[in-house]
Amino acid sequence: MDSAIDEQILNHLREVDAQRLLREQQPGLGAKVQALKRYQQQRFANTYADLLISTRYQGAAEFFLKELYGPGDYTRRDAQFARVVPALVKLFPAEVVDTVARLARLHAISERLDTLMADKLNSEYIDAQSYQHAWQACQEQGSRQLQIQLTVAVGESLERLTRKPVLRHALRLMRGPATGAGMGELQAFLESGFDTFRAMKGAAEFLHTVQEREQKFAEAMYPSGEPVLNTPVPFR
Repeated sequence: MDSAIDEQILNHLREVDAQRLLREQQPGLGAKVQALKRYQQQRFANTYADLLISTRYQGAAEFFLKELYGPGDYTRRDAQFARVVPALVKLFPAEVVDTVARLARLHAISERLDTLMADKLNSEYIDAQSYQHAWQACQEQGSRQLQIQLTVAVGESLERLTRKPVLRHALRLMRGPATGAGMGELQAFLESGFDTFRAMKGAAEFLHTVQEREQKFAEAMYPSGEPVLNTPVPFR
């Protein structure tokens, strides 16, 4: 495993910490970020209501809703990541480390965008109009495209892991060492993601649906005629 990935993951986690510090320093900003996250989670639930009741895709939709769109406090998990990144790279297979690296980058981008949007909100009360206004005021079309691509990339990485049954056995064997190394929450995330995507028996349609709907949502945030990036943005 390229040692540079250690620094990549750590840099993403430092960005997340920087966003949290910024929110603590600005009165009211943290509360608006939390309100924004709750709004976005509800938006996701509405956008994917059909998948959330689908026998095949419910688990994956709920996983995305909780892990990628949820308003939960991931400070403890992030602290684990930062503390044990060198051990992570040594303990976990390369495919798993790559998945974590993509997750860390998505986490950093999402937290930065949430801070920027919350700063544009007048209050913790958010409706469709105030949400769209904050989105437009940030002028972060490129970052939004990257956020969508990374969301799908995390799902693709999890699906690739399910194609290697030996990795599931390896994850089970790593429960003890991972917990002992302070990576219990990371371990739980990886096992949950692995099992969720394996249960789908193919994630291509699910991930295509997510990408298509998120792209349409992003385009709808801008008035007709305003530029919207829809070309691939490199994320490696």
